[in-house]
Amino acid sequence: MNTNNIFFRPEEEMDFLPIIPLNEAENQDDLIKIDNDLPILPLRNTVLFPGVVLPITVGRDKSIEAVNEAYKTDKLVGVVSQKDSNVEDPTMHDLQEIGTIAKVVKLIKMPDGGTTVIMQGKKRFKIQSITAQDPFFKAKVEILQEEEVKDPANFQALTGSIKDLATQIIQLSPNLPSEAAIILKNIENPSFLIHFVSNNLNADLLEKQRLLETQNLSQRAELLLTLLQRELQYAELKNKVTSKTRTELDKQQREYFLQQQMKSIKEELGGDSNDLELQEMKKKAETKKWSKAAADLFKKGIEKLERMHASTPDYSVVYNHLDLLLDLPWEEYTEDQYDLKRAKKVLDHDHYGIDKVKERILEYLAVLKLKGDMKSPILCFLGPPGIGKTSLGKSIASALGRKYVRISLGGLHDESEIRGHRKTYIGAMPGRIIQSLRKVKSGNPVMILDEIDKVGTDFRGDPSSALLELLDPEQNNSFYDNYLELEYDLSKVLFIATANNIASIQPALRDRLEIIDLSGYALEEKVEIAKRHLIPKQKQAHGLEKMSFAIRDAVLSKLVESYTRESGVRELDRMLASLMRSQAKEVALKGQLKPQITAKDLEKILGKPRYSNDIYKTATIPGVAVGLAWTAVGGDILFIESMLTDGKGELKLTGNLGNVMKESASTALSYLQANAKKWGIDPKDFQTKNIHIHVPEGAVPKDGPSAGITMLTAITSAFTSRKVKTYLAMTGEITLRGVVLPVGGIKEKILAAKRAGIREVILCWQNEKDVREINSGFIKGMQFHYVRNMQQVLDLALQ
Repeated sequence: MNTNNIFFRPEEEMDFLPIIPLNEAENQDDLIKIDNDLPILPLRNTVLFPGVVLPITVGRDKSIEAVNEAYKTDKLVGVVSQKDSNVEDPTMHDLQEIGTIAKVVKLIKMPDGGTTVIMQGKKRFKIQSITAQDPFFKAKVEILQEEEVKDPANFQALTGSIKDLATQIIQLSPNLPSEAAIILKNIENPSFLIHFVSNNLNADLLEKQRLLETQNLSQRAELLLTLLQRELQYAELKNKVTSKTRTELDKQQREYFLQQQMKSIKEELGGDSNDLELQEMKKKAETKKWSKAAADLFKKGIEKLERMHASTPDYSVVYNHLDLLLDLPWEEYTEDQYDLKRAKKVLDHDHYGIDKVKERILEYLAVLKLKGDMKSPILCFLGPPGIGKTSLGKSIASALGRKYVRISLGGLHDESEIRGHRKTYIGAMPGRIIQSLRKVKSGNPVMILDEIDKVGTDFRGDPSSALLELLDPEQNNSFYDNYLELEYDLSKVLFIATANNIASIQPALRDRLEIIDLSGYALEEKVEIAKRHLIPKQKQAHGLEKMSFAIRDAVLSKLVESYTRESGVRELDRMLASLMRSQAKEVALKGQLKPQITAKDLEKILGKPRYSNDIYKTATIPGVAVGLAWTAVGGDILFIESMLTDGKGELKLTGNLGNVMKESASTALSYLQANAKKWGIDPKDFQTKNIHIHVPEGAVPKDGPSAGITMLTAITSAFTSRKVKTYLAMTGEITLRGVVLPVGGIKEKILAAKRAGIREVILCWQNEKDVREINSGFIKGMQFHYVRNMQQVLDLALQ
């Protein structure tokens, strides 16, 4: 029951006080006759029942005039409820058809200008027609007579139950005084009991109106009894919640009640934040250009959220999933810059050299400009560390006018990092691909897959296999992420992978990549890179931008040759950083700098040179030859040393050699034994001399066939006691017939030879094409000998 309706509440709330009339009998109601039109008083927040006395605060002008008119005449007024209590100025369509004829008992003028009317309900009536709307409503009405009770015994039981339930509710409600139960107990008129309890019932306006409209008094009592039972349950639940005891009511009903209370509190505080968030999500979804499958998935998810309470565990799972759907760039692309001249200018500005990659990007941009749309290629930049593979991707994004995102795959060993986790798992997230697209808000970024050759494999899955779908242009238009639970189009993404060693990449994955080899830098390239990029960067990093000092090309060349031995420029960058720190110290101590850094300054700041080319000049004893090797970090120089000792013709190999390299040594020895007389070697020497071949830097594993001709040259030099030419290096595979075969990694090997000061190089004739691809300016001063067999090699190599 309405716990506050028994007592008079503040007038500004327009509440009312039911008063028990001294005479409960309604016999006098039969004397009411309506000859003229009845003034109508609309009520916004209550329903008046026959027999009940209410004080009502009237504030609207029409209502005040209607009450005054009734008070001057027969003091009768028709009280009806509004269909919508929010309507300030109701029309005839806003009024209920059935109301209560009331007698104005007292009219009280309030200090604030309002009017309080004390009125008593008399008879129910039905509006037949509205005869006037100004200055107040008037209507022709029909008085509704109460039907006689057909089953008095049943009706008496109903009224007894109503009185009992009302008494129980009063007892369970701490805000109601115990006197209210005494008042109920003393009401003897069944009809007035029903109307009095109905008036004080804590029900909404429509339920009270339904009670008033029920014609049969017994049916009205039954409906009231149902509402009282519900209210009794609510009162019991509230009492148990307050006393912190368990309830025996249905769990769903309890939760519903508590949620309704919480909802009401939130509305008082300014609205339910969860509902506001869902509305914002719906508005945001209307702007998305997603597929039908995505739209259906979002619709199902939002409907599920609306049915769930925010405190349930699944709420956050569904909410986060929908939030991802809204954040992803569905059909949202950045506009490509088709200006090829600008793109070339950007690429040339950011990176010196590497023309092959620049040409490939310009070709892609040209086709895109002509065709308007095409599947993005899957490029893979292969080369040693420190040559700018990763930073090149950023330059490509800048040249194309696209967003840039980098994903590091080094050490990745969980397939879910690519495909995402099932969203039912605790802490589930989408894969890195989807996360990156969510971050950049673009469906066609340049995506760098860094260190793709260093992806791991363990019991959690094989990420390389997950990359197969991602990096296949025929499949990635429907990439499936386990968390997203949708197919997503990645065909517009320009994937660029970087790798140091192609052999570490899974064959099926390697087949999907367009490999672009990036060799190491020559001396001239490194000097140019230092002047254009590294020195300005280090000046800025050390606060020397405004300081004027120069480093000449000759000094930079000495720095590269004497203090670094690498394919890239990372070590060179560190050396330049050391120079800048020294300059910064000079400024801090003396306040000025020398106009330029000289070669002497290098030795003073960096110490004695770390590398020297004189080592290749001192290796002038027979049995020593210089070979060229390829490593994952670029080309390198290695010595092949051979020595003869008395013995039984055994071959001993040291230097941590692999099987292929050991077989090359055996092949070289077999060829020399077969052709010993041609080179003036006594065949008996092979029976009486042991041969020991050693490759220095024994801690470093070495393998491959490219040292074949170098081993044969070293063995022949040892047997013939003829020295090998100084500043000569060679590379090539041999056969038992003495044929020289081509090998790979020529550019890296030649550049390593150039760095080491080698002047002549012996190569297989089929490798001539590889040498021609190298910029002639980088190998200036070097002489190349292209051979077909070992006879030519030995003629060139031995003095």
